[in-house]
Amino acid sequence: MATDTDKSARSVSIDILNKFDDTQDLDYGPSNALEPSERAKVREYVQNILRRRSYLDFLIDHFASVKIGEMKSNLKNLLRLAIYELVFMDGSPDYATINEAVNIAKLTISHKTGDLVNAILRNMQRELDDLPKPNYEDRTKLVATTFSHPEWMVRRWVKRFGEREAFKLMQSNNKRPHYFVRVNTLRTKRKYFRLRLEKKEVPFEESDWLPGFFKVDSVRPFIEMNLLKRGFCQVQDIAAGFAPTILDPQSGETIYDLCSAPGTKAIMISDLMEGEGTILAVDRSSNRLDKLAESALDYHAENIKIRRADVRELELDPADRVMLDAPCTGTGVLSKRADLRWKRTEEDLQDLVELQKELLDSAAKMVKPGGKLVYSTCSLEEEENMQQVKQFLERHEEFSLDSLKGYIPEELLVEENTAYQTYPHRHHCDGHFGVRLTRKQ
Repeated sequence: MATDTDKSARSVSIDILNKFDDTQDLDYGPSNALEPSERAKVREYVQNILRRRSYLDFLIDHFASVKIGEMKSNLKNLLRLAIYELVFMDGSPDYATINEAVNIAKLTISHKTGDLVNAILRNMQRELDDLPKPNYEDRTKLVATTFSHPEWMVRRWVKRFGEREAFKLMQSNNKRPHYFVRVNTLRTKRKYFRLRLEKKEVPFEESDWLPGFFKVDSVRPFIEMNLLKRGFCQVQDIAAGFAPTILDPQSGETIYDLCSAPGTKAIMISDLMEGEGTILAVDRSSNRLDKLAESALDYHAENIKIRRADVRELELDPADRVMLDAPCTGTGVLSKRADLRWKRTEEDLQDLVELQKELLDSAAKMVKPGGKLVYSTCSLEEEENMQQVKQFLERHEEFSLDSLKGYIPEELLVEENTAYQTYPHRHHCDGHFGVRLTRKQ
């Protein structure tokens, strides 16, 4: 029996995907025993297979004598990984990919299964230059299989955006994403950070949307240079920086960051406040709050206080500013969180809309007269975004929408400049939405 340290990135990836199939829990813990470069490979394998899962399953069904619906998770994921390597990856020779898959099958399942895997992959290898394409009469099924998105999501997006725009969005979700890192000026100055990257020849592109955000191809150099642990920067998509920006926190104020964990926005708020004032970070997950507390120390965000609580059951004195980055479907971050597309359902959307409503109503009570309330999501769905806000305003006449001109690039503003909405295929960042409301005096 192979131990974790004997396992390859491929076999660990299969273990992680098996657990995800069985429990819907994406846990990279099994990769911790691997070397850092192998851990990075595991994440690449897992996310890319999840991004292409429907299409990979179509190919398995075409080339295998056993239908995929009759296969157990370990065989399915072994084949998904091997076919992904054969079709989408360069560098590893076909024979090496096939041999590794056969060996894993024999070691973890049976010799007979190893022979089956060999037959399927050899059969496919002969047709790599002319692979079959999905050809279903049901248009939704055809699109969902081709672009590896669930059918309910395809139906919504095609109806809302039209086919061509929906295709571009799904194609964007299936690409390896760019990343952004944000300089933490509580620990260093932007010019020194830039010099550090130049000295190490780390490729970057400094954004002109928000100060201190650097677009990079990989976060690995920042891990290797220990810049994250030392608090010099944090991995944060630029779209996730817009909510703290429109909150416009001032030094000395009292701020509530609701549903705060893992805390990247709270740390950015602390930076914007120059560490002066109080930020109360609230979340109901103790594990995620533990990580937030550790991060706050690393980033010298010493004005962050932490409280474990359900926002809906919380009674607090009104604050100057309140931010609610609400739990949502996450349909704006499917390139980085490919697992979400297979976890979310239409029923989840309706449940989350109701939860957001309750959270917003609770957050409204925490804002002092003249204070600000920011509501944001990483969703593309209208029910979670502007529809939610409009319904809130119908219930709460004491609030009004602010203009976001001067805070957010104008090309991202919608709803007569009172909201921002980013789309991965249009703006080359995550999909986020946000508004700022003022409580009347």
